Amino acid sequence: MNQIIAGARKALTRFTALIIMLFSSVVLFAQDDTKKVDVNINAKSDGGFLNNPVVWIIGGAVFILLLVALMRNNSKSTS
Repeated sequence: MNQIIAGARKALTRFTALIIMLFSSVVLFAQDDTKKVDVNINAKSDGGFLNNPVVWIIGGAVFILLLVALMRNNSKSTS
């Protein structure tokens, strides 16, 4: 009896995988690839605040502080 249930479950799993693959391929083929990509590059722009090195230094310092705090908290809980 258990072999019948296991076989039915295996068949249902395969059928479900087949249906999922079928629908995913239908969705992928339904994509519209006739649209043109319009890229507007403005070379005279300052690029925003992310080009400022101070932002990267402060962000790196905050990341390192968070990493140290998490590692210190982890080492105290295992002792």
